[in-house]
Amino acid sequence: MKFIIMGNGLYGDINFYSGKFSGAESILCADGGANYAYQLGWHPAAIVGDMDSIRPEVRAHFADLGVPFKLLSRRKDETDTQAVLNLAVEMGAAEIIMLGSLGKRLDHTLSNLYSGMALLQQDIKISHLTPEVCVYLVNKKLEILGGQGELVSILSLTDTARGVTISGFEYPLHNVCLEKSNPYAVSNVMTGQKGIITLREGILAVFHYLRAVI
Repeated sequence: MKFIIMGNGLYGDINFYSGKFSGAESILCADGGANYAYQLGWHPAAIVGDMDSIRPEVRAHFADLGVPFKLLSRRKDETDTQAVLNLAVEMGAAEIIMLGSLGKRLDHTLSNLYSGMALLQQDIKISHLTPEVCVYLVNKKLEILGGQGELVSILSLTDTARGVTISGFEYPLHNVCLEKSNPYAVSNVMTGQKGIITLREGILAVFHYLRAVI
């Protein structure tokens, strides 16, 4: 089952997300992520959080629709996003696409990236999508479909990522060890419409820029 999780980070052009999904996905909102679901006319399966960032009229709207709210204390050991990720796992998620999980605050962005690592190790696919970039978490293999000249950066989220091999890029790698403390595999360039990334051990964050960046 595929889930869309909506956080309260940056979305950019909200129209970008319309028509991106089949409609068969389950939508879960982390607190203020519900504000964006409201803008898009989407109907969440649940809204999770301490409700400090959802707008009152949005909360009333979804309450009238019978959307369940899972209210969390403001004093808690996990973020709203971690709580909604856990709910997605409980509901049987096989793939999670996160929206509004990047930007605004760097600490939240990093927390959202790191929070997907345990899910990936449970064979749950996880990615983060904005109009400018898609970030994939990878522990085995990833095929990127794109276009010639698009930028792709690779960072190790674990201390090391071993056996990393990439093809379809201007700067190929073959069976290398990437270290978190030496992040040199950035700003690579796709040479065609498909790039392939594999690794033997560790977890990578792969940034595929969907638009031209400086």
